[in-house]
Amino acid sequence: QVQLVESGGGLVQPGGSLRLSCAASGFTMDDHTLNDFTIAWFRQAPGKEREGVSCIIGSDGSTYYADSVKGRFTISRDNAKKTVYLQMNSLNPEDTAVYYCAAADIPVRYYGTSWYESLYDYWGQGTQVTVSS
Repeated sequence: QVQLVESGGGLVQPGGSLRLSCAASGFTMDDHTLNDFTIAWFRQAPGKEREGVSCIIGSDGSTYYADSVKGRFTISRDNAKKTVYLQMNSLNPEDTAVYYCAAADIPVRYYGTSWYESLYDYWGQGTQVTVSS
């Protein structure tokens, strides 16, 4: 089992920044590293479907972003801490959502159409991000 715990959400003004963290732990993680997983960030705004935001491939560190966040958000990882980060800059009200991190034990690459959400076996509880003045 893998437990994922998100943190770092909050209220921020438009144009501001936040850094979300996703800490991985659990029995499975004791014998594995982040290199063994694809870690993704998804978000769900009120009344909308959950959408992919970004992911990082464990085996080669490749990163992928939704067009809506490209150039503003950066995903990174700290293998020693088993934590994946999402640095979010130039936030706007459309970024308001609950942000979830998810883990898949296979490479799940994003080619611009599907984030293959069903391939992610482990999910965090989510952290609220609100962008408002």
